[in-house]
Amino acid sequence: MIPWLEAHTPFPDVAQALTSDAPGLLAAGADLSPQRLLAAYQRGIFPWFSEGQPILWWSTDPRMVLMTEQFRVSASLQKTLRKVARSAAGDGRWQVRFDGDFEAVMRACAAPRKDGPGTWISEDIIAGYSGLHRMGYAHSAELWLDGELVGGAYGVSIGRMFYGESMFARVTDGSKIALAYLVHFLRRHGVAMIDCQQETAHLASLGAAPISRQQFLAHLRHSIALPQITAWEALAPFPAGD
Repeated sequence: MIPWLEAHTPFPDVAQALTSDAPGLLAAGADLSPQRLLAAYQRGIFPWFSEGQPILWWSTDPRMVLMTEQFRVSASLQKTLRKVARSAAGDGRWQVRFDGDFEAVMRACAAPRKDGPGTWISEDIIAGYSGLHRMGYAHSAELWLDGELVGGAYGVSIGRMFYGESMFARVTDGSKIALAYLVHFLRRHGVAMIDCQQETAHLASLGAAPISRQQFLAHLRHSIALPQITAWEALAPFPAGD
């Protein structure tokens, strides 16, 4: 059994998360208000549930993370990044922006994929994270081509900790380009870790790796106590060696 959270019920200790059946499941219920989401991320907890389910809260162990210094840029992606950087500085067909249209990025991440239906990102999720964005705690990295949004990623930023949520691409490597600029920006602002929540082969190919919950929480406690990043701007051109 897991606790059911009412509107004002605090989160239980993450050590109470399940270790079998649904490993990492901590609680259910409550709401997706910006205040509840902020309280969750400050404790290393995130929401994840499917349509028809109650809100489910998780604290996985191990935790998949991407250390920004370990981000892998393949030779082909490096070539594409140079092309985007040249265009951004020249004809402007390709542009990378931060927070140009946060909600549009979320809706693109929620849209049906070529290999399946849409994601779990519901209208309530969009409303909650849009609220965090207005408060300065959620941000998007966006790839634009000829004025059209063609790739992006979004997540939550607290202190010097970033929690990655979702990515999308409408052109080849669109999400990777946005992520590369995001990693570059975060690295320059002293963010050492991006929380990826759950392990996937795709994330591993980019340099992410699992660590224990204990390690994750120790890093989190230190990082969220640092000053908040307040100036979000895309760094262009993307350095050839990054």
